[in-house]
Amino acid sequence: MQMRTIMTRLSKNKVVLGLSGGVDSSTAALLLKEKGMEVIGFYFDVSGDNAEGAQAAADLAERLGIKFIKADVSREFEQIVIRNFCVEYSCGHTPNPCVICNPNIKFKKLIEIADREGAYYIATGHYARIHHDETNELYYVRKGANERKDQSYMLYRLGQDVLSRLIFPLGGFDDKEKTREMARDFGLPNAETADSQEICFIDETQESYQEFLTRKGYKCKEGDFVDADGNVLGRHKGIMNFTIGQRKGLGIALGKPAFVTEINPENNQVTLGSNDDLFKRDVYSIENVFADGTVLAEGESLQVRAKIRYTSKPAEAVITVAGEGRILTSFSEPQRAATPGQSIVFYVDDYVIGGGFID
Repeated sequence: MQMRTIMTRLSKNKVVLGLSGGVDSSTAALLLKEKGMEVIGFYFDVSGDNAEGAQAAADLAERLGIKFIKADVSREFEQIVIRNFCVEYSCGHTPNPCVICNPNIKFKKLIEIADREGAYYIATGHYARIHHDETNELYYVRKGANERKDQSYMLYRLGQDVLSRLIFPLGGFDDKEKTREMARDFGLPNAETADSQEICFIDETQESYQEFLTRKGYKCKEGDFVDADGNVLGRHKGIMNFTIGQRKGLGIALGKPAFVTEINPENNQVTLGSNDDLFKRDVYSIENVFADGTVLAEGESLQVRAKIRYTSKPAEAVITVAGEGRILTSFSEPQRAATPGQSIVFYVDDYVIGGGFID
């Protein structure tokens, strides 16, 4: 009853927008204003000391003529996102920080600020769309019109409490150039700014992710490179330096192309093999979530299209409950380099129905 009362007090003409200072979120603000909405720009500082970034976002908010709010979320970000990033790498996995940040930091904070400011809606500059299924009154993330920039993969863990209040103003743009063109027409200084880097909390021009992990106190012992039969090929400098499918930077010469095909943290071994060894039909996932809250019954199957990394295309597959909270995804065609720690995301047509972490 209290939640209903709160929701009735929220204005559907008011929206809190994640304002990073980049061209995408700035253009999203312009589109929302064009619709006559009252826009509040919200900047969250994940490092706690990014005064330059906060000021750039504040300057943009002033130019856009919108209210600006900033918050230091560095403590939560450190405990949830960075800690997960470090722990996952140290045990031989390859994490995706955005997938962790979105439900636990970014969209959670947007909802909190929206409730505080009396705004019903929240928004970001993601290239994705929201679909409201009126038959079951549920909301789904839908792929963006721009296939190359589509970011639906990163958003599969968002719940109905977020999806039902979420707007993606750029979702219908089929070309990033349209975003820049609108920013140019308005005279925004960031119209030509390059896209943000993959890991927002690591400046890759200054340090590698391995150096970042070491600085955070995570270290790995040397171990063996082995082949598929367990024969020792040489020594490696720690499993956190490798990811499935990696070819460069192995630190070993075998006289033929070699790829990381498996990382075994229990034995501290990195298995090397050929490119063909990387292709698998079956992928297991854990901590699976579904947009509609569905829990498949033991042995129940569902035809989907699934993708095992952000840059891959969805491929035909069947998902089946495999027990112990796991889902088995069986692809029609073998997929290259399914990587523990990354996400596998399930689609029906263009709609995200769920996903989990590759086990």
